Amino acid sequence: MTRLRRTAAAVLLLALPLSVAATAAPAWAAPAPAAATVRASVQLELPRPTGPFAVGREIIHLVDRNRTDPWVPSAGPRQLMVSMYYPAKAGTGSPAPYMTPEAARFLLDGKLPGNTVPTEVVANARTWSRTDAAPQHGRFPLVVLSPGFTMPRTELTALAEDLTSHGYIVALVDHTYENYGTTFPDGHTTTCVMCGKFLTREDWAGLDASRAKDVSFVLDRLTDRPHPAWRYARLIDRSRIGMAGHSVGGAATVPTMLTDDRVRAGVNLDGSMDFGVPATGLKGKPLLMLGHPLEGGQEDTSWTDGWAALDGWKRWLTVTGSDHGTFTDIPVLAEQLGLPHPPTTTITPERGVQLTRQYVAAFFDLQLKGIPRPILDGPTPQNPEIVFHP
Repeated sequence: MTRLRRTAAAVLLLALPLSVAATAAPAWAAPAPAAATVRASVQLELPRPTGPFAVGREIIHLVDRNRTDPWVPSAGPRQLMVSMYYPAKAGTGSPAPYMTPEAARFLLDGKLPGNTVPTEVVANARTWSRTDAAPQHGRFPLVVLSPGFTMPRTELTALAEDLTSHGYIVALVDHTYENYGTTFPDGHTTTCVMCGKFLTREDWAGLDASRAKDVSFVLDRLTDRPHPAWRYARLIDRSRIGMAGHSVGGAATVPTMLTDDRVRAGVNLDGSMDFGVPATGLKGKPLLMLGHPLEGGQEDTSWTDGWAALDGWKRWLTVTGSDHGTFTDIPVLAEQLGLPHPPTTTITPERGVQLTRQYVAAFFDLQLKGIPRPILDGPTPQNPEIVFHP
């Protein structure tokens, strides 16, 4: 089983390589000297969203009293933190922080042994979201986003903000105990209890299935009547729901679409699909697979097998010159911190974010809004990095 799509072959801030055993040495050799040049005065900034809507953000805490936490049963019910993004009225609200200082500290310390990057530099990265912003009128499709293993939900902030600016509600989910830091309303921050504990394909498939349960629970609470968990739930068009994710979060789209009929379409951003697409397909549901080229022209067998089994609309796109982190905020932040690019990565971080945003939005425009997007039909001169397979 080729598992290269779970290996972050990159010298990136926060980009821990994820091997089968999840115990391999980091891809960077000596991060401390680079980190030492980072000053607390550095202002990190995410790329500006490209759509017409301003972006509001609200964080909600969900407790599943019907499910014991699968990783730490002694913790009691499964608890999740979710960032809700929604089209907002311009000029309302106040700037939303990137992440909590506690989560940022655990993340930096967990990813960079000997870390000297000032915590506040990452925690205070500039976003384009506004807290307590007044919502726009109307109803919008909902997209659930799931981050990669060990990574907090904030790694997909740039994608979440851009989708929202184009008229989507986005639920960005932290999967508790699966990342280096999730801060809860009472102030405590959980750590990555499960790091290094997934050793086999069956283990990873179980993780994918657990994430599918997390996502379905989030949908239950967001669409509940008459008491949804989010005060702006009226904005959600419950007939138009999709899911996208990075790495393990992308792989989890498969079991989610198989088990939850509310999720109509999915995007896998560079995730090995250990919970494989069954021979009977995904009930005709569309799937976009967007990934980085593997070394030596290899292919992830979970992708080749999954592609053959898909029974609905499908696209498999490779971004030339990209790496596993390209589809997230991480390369953008790393560049602003002055950290080196991976030697095999030729695409700029900003271009990686731009292409990810463009193709993910095009996919959901087509599948959830019924708007034709020709860039999904084949190669275009404007985007020469995008290779269509097979």
